[in-house]
Amino acid sequence: MVYISSWQEYQEAAEGLYEKSPNTARYCVKWRATDGKLVLKITDNTTCLKFKTSSSVFLNRFEALNLSLMQKMTNRQAKAQSAPSQSDASHASEQSRAATPVPGTAGVASGGVRKKKPKKKK
Repeated sequence: MVYISSWQEYQEAAEGLYEKSPNTARYCVKWRATDGKLVLKITDNTTCLKFKTSSSVFLNRFEALNLSLMQKMTNRQAKAQSAPSQSDASHASEQSRAATPVPGTAGVASGGVRKKKPKKKK
C-alpha cells in the first residue's frame, strides 16, 4: 500500500482499477479531522491504491472523482445541465407545494409531543 503522490495518476489508476474489476472493487474515503487529512483508497483485493492530502485544492477534484465512480457504479450517465422546460418548472412547483409544511401541524405530523412550560414560582 503505497500512496500515489500525483492526483492525475491516482484518478486514472482508480478509474482503471474499477473498470477492470467492478464486482470486487471497494472505494473508501476517510477524513482525519485531527490531522486535517483526506485519505482515499480503492482496492480489488490484489491491488490497493491510496492518495492522501491536506490541501483544500483537491476538493473539486475529489468531487469529480466521486461523481465519475458513482456513475460507473450505478451504470448511469450524467444528466446534461440545460435550461428547465415548462414541464420541468411546473413539476418543480408541484414538488415544492407538496413539501411545504402546513402551519400548526408540525408537532403532530412529526409525532412530537409539546412539553408544557414550567410555571414560574412566585
